[in-house]
Amino acid sequence: MTVYETVYSLARELALIDRADFNPVRLLAVGCSTSEVGGGTIGRASSPGLGQEIARAVLDAAASVGFAPAFQCCEHLNRALVVEREIAERFSLPVVFAVPHPKAGGSCASAAYRLMKDPVLVASVSADAGMDVGQTLIGMHLRAVAVPVRLSADRVGGALLTCARTRPPLIGGERARYSL
Repeated sequence: MTVYETVYSLARELALIDRADFNPVRLLAVGCSTSEVGGGTIGRASSPGLGQEIARAVLDAAASVGFAPAFQCCEHLNRALVVEREIAERFSLPVVFAVPHPKAGGSCASAAYRLMKDPVLVASVSADAGMDVGQTLIGMHLRAVAVPVRLSADRVGGALLTCARTRPPLIGGERARYSL
């Protein structure tokens, strides 16, 4: 299976998990180290080719399933995220300005920026789910309460895969019920 096929199927799998206690996936935060996917160490062997494949796979899965992807940049751009301008406006996301490239933003986020119709960077999101390829630390961009999700694969290439969905916080005490 190619990297494209793997990421496409995993993004679809994550977005389509049907549990009543999960928030629907309208916004998916994606972090990706192409260095890790290629078998290297994060930040040391960026691969624009892998970034292109992964960004395209997530964008294609998003179009197929109906969620909006938000691609996290690296720490050199303060982990800002690449989204379509329409998504920034729909979710009232704070727009910031920079153009990501492989050495400041990362290969995947910069590829997503080039592939999108009208991309912008936003400072942060509160995503309904997250896909972290290579331990890029996307947790700051997930809604409370994040629940780890195990998918059919735990790696993309050489990179560890960590995924989460979010659920509404539980309220109440010992008398509270959460189903009918």
